[in-house]
Order: sequence, then C-alpha cells, then structure tokens
Amino acid sequence: MTNTSHHLGSHSSTSCVIQLEPLSNEQGGQSGMNCEEGKSEDTEVQQNTESNSSSSSSSSSSTPSTAVSPVQTWNNPRINIWRLLSTFISFIVMGANDAAYGALIPYLEKYYNVTYTTVSLIFLSPVIGYTASAILINPIHTHLGQRGIAFLGPGSHLISFIITAVHPPFPVLVVVYILAGFGNGTEDGAWNAWIGGLAKSNEILGLLHGFYGLGATLSPLIATSMITKANLKWYTFYYLMIAISTIELVTSVYFFRHANGAAFLAQNPRQHHSHSSSNTPTKPPRPIILRALSHPTTSIMSFFLLIYVGIEVSLGGWLTTFMLRIRLGTPFSSGLVSTGFWLGITLGRVTLGFLTPRLGGVRLAVPLYLLCALILQILFWRIPNFVASAVFVSFVGYCLGPMFPAAVVAATERLPRDLHVVGVGFLAALGSAGACILPFAVGAAAEAKGVGVLQPIVVGLMGGALGLWFCLPGRKKGEEEEGGRRNGGEGGGGSGRGGSGGGGDGEMEEASRLRKMIALARGKRRVRRVFGGENENEENC
Repeated sequence: MTNTSHHLGSHSSTSCVIQLEPLSNEQGGQSGMNCEEGKSEDTEVQQNTESNSSSSSSSSSSTPSTAVSPVQTWNNPRINIWRLLSTFISFIVMGANDAAYGALIPYLEKYYNVTYTTVSLIFLSPVIGYTASAILINPIHTHLGQRGIAFLGPGSHLISFIITAVHPPFPVLVVVYILAGFGNGTEDGAWNAWIGGLAKSNEILGLLHGFYGLGATLSPLIATSMITKANLKWYTFYYLMIAISTIELVTSVYFFRHANGAAFLAQNPRQHHSHSSSNTPTKPPRPIILRALSHPTTSIMSFFLLIYVGIEVSLGGWLTTFMLRIRLGTPFSSGLVSTGFWLGITLGRVTLGFLTPRLGGVRLAVPLYLLCALILQILFWRIPNFVASAVFVSFVGYCLGPMFPAAVVAATERLPRDLHVVGVGFLAALGSAGACILPFAVGAAAEAKGVGVLQPIVVGLMGGALGLWFCLPGRKKGEEEEGGRRNGGEGGGGSGRGGSGGGGDGEMEEASRLRKMIALARGKRRVRRVFGGENENEENC
C-alpha cells in the first residue's frame, strides 16, 4: 500500500493525494498533535499539515495523510478535556441566566410596578447584544482567538450580574441585559462552532446543551426557593450568579490562554475549502461573512433556531405565570413546573443526542421529535388540570431538548470549515434573538388577551419549525465525507454518509472506493511498463 501511495504521489495530480487522504488517516492516525497542555495545539497541527503536504510528491518516506488537518477529539489534544469543562461551566451560566427571567417575572412586576408589556422588555433588549455578537464574532476570533471569547463572554456576564444585583431602576436593568445578551451570543456561537468541528460532535453538543439545561433547571428552583421560602429579595439570586460567573471567567481564560488569533487562522485557513470536489475555476474571494450568509444552510438554520429558541424561552419564561393564573397553582408549585420543563430539556439533550444517529441522523430524527412535542403541547393546552399540565410540559421539554445541538450538527456538516465560526455564530445569534423577540411578543399578546394566549402561539411556532426543517438542503458528496470523519466511527454520531446512517457504513464505502482506485492505478502502472509510455497527467486518477 505504501508503494502505491508513493507512486500516486510522484506521478499524478494533486487530486490523487486528496482522494487517498481518508485511507492514510486510518494508517497514520498518530500524525500531528502535541497534547502538551501549555502549547497551541492548533498551530502545531497546521504546521505538520503544511510540511507533509509540500513534501508528499518529492519524498518517498512521506505520505499524504495530512493533506487535511486531522479532526480533533474531545480528549486529543489533552487540553481539550479542560476546555470542554470550561465551556460546560459557561453553558450552565447561560442556562441559569435565561431561565431565571421566567421565575422572576411576577416579582419584577411587583417590585417595579410595571405591566406585562413593560416587564417583557427584559426579553427584548438582549437581542441588541446578540446582534453585536454575530457581527463581531469573526473579528474577535481572527484578532484575539478563542481566548478573546473566553474573556469577553464571561466578563460580560459578570458585569451584568453585578449591576443587576444592586437592583437599579428598571430602564437601567433593561440596558444591562444587553450586555448579558452579548456574553451569551459570543459564547454560544464560538463554543458551538468549535465543538461542532470535533469528532462525535452530535454526542458532545448534546452534553454541552445538557449543561445549559442543567443551569436552566436549577435557576428557577433556586430563585423561587430564595424568594418564597427564605423570604429574600429577587435580586439576591444574582449574588449567586456573580459567584458562578467568576468561576466561569477564571476557567475559560486559563484553559484558552494559548488559543490566540494566529492559532485560529492556522487551523481555519480562509482559502481552504475542504468540501470542494471539483477542479472548477475559483472566483474572486468574497468577504467571509457574505459567503456564510449566502449559504442556504445558514439562513434556514438561523430561522429554525429563532423559532425553536423562541418556543423554549417563551414556554420557560411564561410558564410560571401561566400555572399561577390559568391553572391556579401556588407560587412554589408553579415554579416547580418551570423546573420540570427545563429538566426535561436537559434530559432530552443528554439522552436523545445518543439516540439520534440510530434514528437515521438529524435529518430524520428532528421531525420525529418535533411531532411528538407538538402532540404533547396540544394535550398541555387542552387538558385544564395542574398535575397533567406539569407532566405534559415536562415531556414537551424532553422532546425539544436535542433541537439546538441537532441544528448545529446539521450546519457544520453542510458549511465549509472556514465558515463554521461565522455561520454557526450567526445562526446562534439569530436563534438567541428568538429568545428575546418571541417572549416579548407573548408578553404583549398576554397584556391584551391574557397569558392563556401562550398555548396557541407555541403550537403555531412548532408547526413553523417543522416546515422549515424540511427545507434544509441535502449534503454534497464532499460534505458527506467531511461529516463522516467528524461524526463517523463505531456507532457514528450524527448523520453519516448521505445523512442517513452511522459513520460505520460510510467508512466501509470509502474503503471500497479507495481499493478500486488503487487497483486502477496499479493497472495503469503495468500498462506503462509494457508499452513504455511516458508519464502523463492522470486527470481521472
């Protein structure tokens, strides 16, 4: 096999080297990562890639195994373990921040003496922060790297929580939530894009968003208990948030301290298109943000997440008020229903992320989850019983749980690698904007029609999300191969080849294709020896 690889490297076009890459990766999987914690592993990988690629056609000892940077895993390089831990902490803070709004709304109304519509501004103002994060996330990565995200995101959280804890006038509170939105948007886009590029991304993203759900599960319970059981003021909850966000800031900055802009650019070269499978003439490069926004996957997944996150936060945000005033529950029991909803989301993200590949990948699993959630939501709406409502809405959360990770997996499988940060950052930001716009719209409708209007709005949004998912474009062949390297393996994560199975089938098909290609190359070599023909450019190698 080595002789054949050398022959192809010295006598054929560059396309042959690229095609042999998946096989070589299996043979030489140990190529190129320094696992030492104190170094920039991404830069080392890219240096190994460039040196091996440039020498593959002139040195018999080199192979084309690093024509494309090997896919990182959750534990290789070793520093990734600690970086994942810091992102988990960040998502706990994000979930706790988002879910606390709903538990605090009744007490904010009384404390500031404001109406439904006015108090709903705390949902709407963060959209400014999310928009700013979508615009700035790529410049932050290219100039400051991931360590810039690790400082700006948690730093924004910490400042906003400190100001909220001193219970400023309501207009100041609304402005401060813009800063919290910026922190959420930068971390949401950056960490989803990074983890979406790792091997087994479907499972790891499920865990990541499971920690978001963990924070969202605990914060309403803690906030409600502090107010109703300990008779504390609503703003004392933010003393706890200050402590957690301080831990978030320290761990993020420390573990990403070497992930600077140079390391990011080395790992994500701007002119590298790993999904290209043809030799068509290249067009003049467009700005990367325009390339990302013009990709159909970005626009479809952005609006899908806008609707989905809007459903999630509208339900979680107004659920306590709905159970208090429509189902006539007590303040504490109504707060527990909100906790049950977020607990369902958490369990759904952790468990269904492993089930998704066995249901045919995200393309087929997501409509199934959405349909189940829609049926349960209608039952929640139409059966006016407190206990039944609590049970149904918990299972609604369970079925909605894997939506966000699945959308990120679908996007990273279809977007070129150098568009991951911009594309995923934009769809995460627009999705987070749904957490602002739609709950505000529910609040405005509740002001006019009562909080019972929540139910038909959520049912309609679920139907819209289901329709958008069916508009998602299929994956091209090059994208399937890249997705197979990331999500493949034994048991596969995400949709493997063709988006319809695990990665094991994709690897078998790839091995079969490579064997046929190598046999063809050997046959050409024998023909040359017999007829003494000159070396020719093998365009169809």
